[in-house]
Amino acid sequence: MTTETNEIQSTTKGADAVDEAIAQGIDFDGTPIPSAKLELYHQVMALEANRQRSGVSNTMRSRIVRIGAKHITQDELNQKLIDAGFAPLKEKEIAFFYGGK
Repeated sequence: MTTETNEIQSTTKGADAVDEAIAQGIDFDGTPIPSAKLELYHQVMALEANRQRSGVSNTMRSRIVRIGAKHITQDELNQKLIDAGFAPLKEKEIAFFYGGK
């Protein structure tokens, strides 16, 4: 792989890749993100920034479930949650994240 190819791939990986692309206003394929989409995104993120939080542990669990469901089987994620001291998967989470698989 060339250095240029490595640079392109590294910009589309990791948790910050999307945030960096949004900040630049450019999608991963190099096309500009339409201003209406950027404006709506920023409006919603501003609302979220002002929302009262229920606690770090709750937010951590939500992120683990939301992202973990993309990468980890239901049974394995459920066991990992329990082993870490979090509540197990809820029926509505199972239906939402695993129901269509």
